[in-house]
Amino acid sequence: MTLNKDIYEDIKRILEKTRAKAYSAVNFAMVEAYWNIGKLIVEKQGGDQRADYGSNLLKKLSKKLSEEFGKGYTVTNLSYMRQFYLSFPNYHALRDNLSWTHYRNLLKVENEKARQFYLEECSKANWSTRQLERQINSFFYERLLSSKNKEPVRNEILLLEKGKIPEDIIRDPYVLEFLGLEHTTSLFEKDLEQALIDHLQKFLLELGRGFSFVARQKRITFDGRHFFIDLVFYNYILKCFVLIDLKIGDLTHQDLGQMQMYVNYYTREMKNEGDNPPIGIVMCADKSDSIVKYTLSEENNQIFASKYKLYLPTEDELRREIESECELLEREKRLLNSKKNDKKSQKGED
Repeated sequence: MTLNKDIYEDIKRILEKTRAKAYSAVNFAMVEAYWNIGKLIVEKQGGDQRADYGSNLLKKLSKKLSEEFGKGYTVTNLSYMRQFYLSFPNYHALRDNLSWTHYRNLLKVENEKARQFYLEECSKANWSTRQLERQINSFFYERLLSSKNKEPVRNEILLLEKGKIPEDIIRDPYVLEFLGLEHTTSLFEKDLEQALIDHLQKFLLELGRGFSFVARQKRITFDGRHFFIDLVFYNYILKCFVLIDLKIGDLTHQDLGQMQMYVNYYTREMKNEGDNPPIGIVMCADKSDSIVKYTLSEENNQIFASKYKLYLPTEDELRREIESECELLEREKRLLNSKKNDKKSQKGED
């Protein structure tokens, strides 16, 4: 019996429409909550414009809310909620198909007319957050105003960035935090990266040089953009954090720059009193070559740079571990493919 194509297409449309409604409902519930929180903060501050009062209020709220509702209520996020209400004081002007991440991007637009333009265009065209971010960063508003033939300018984004899909909801850290759900690392890692990270975590802990595991896929957020550090350790001999990022493919200067950002963040925000500057390790797992690069904090001094070499694995040790694990994974892959081909051959003979 052949499948009726019309029935399949009808069911597909029902499911896609339902998924889109679920996506929109969860996202707008969060937007609505954060708008109301921002409104309450502004009303509580009232006419008191003292910076210290506002700062202390947000700190106290952040501490209490974080204890009960999780880590989505930092002082920075509460400040965004306050700014959100001030920038969009008319509740009825909010769009129910835009997420909190959309609005976070819109808050970066200082020109009120441009911000309203992006709000309308984003809602009408159903842009993803990446599409909106790209349009803002590429001055779409200004380009469209100065263009005689506007249609190609409007349609360009469809070729440059993928559109919004309901599955994005399970990858949005803001949504997971709002719903009280844990981040699942498998949502953010490819199979090969996952296997290599598993191996490196075990290797460093078994090395016996003072490594203590802290986190994997540690998220840090800057201006609404999320970054994930593959592995974070604390070395109690060196008294410092050790951050590790693994790259599949060629190592680029952007990868090293990103690690420098992580190291600077840990230096300024996470380092405890008496700690030494953090260390970043970026590893490339390219098939043709394996490269290991260390990144040190700006506060680093030569004595510490010499000392850490005694307790961290050397570049050769890390390179050998990556290469041996890659070879093992490649053998397992070939064996699996061989078994699949044998099964296909047997079915063909039968």
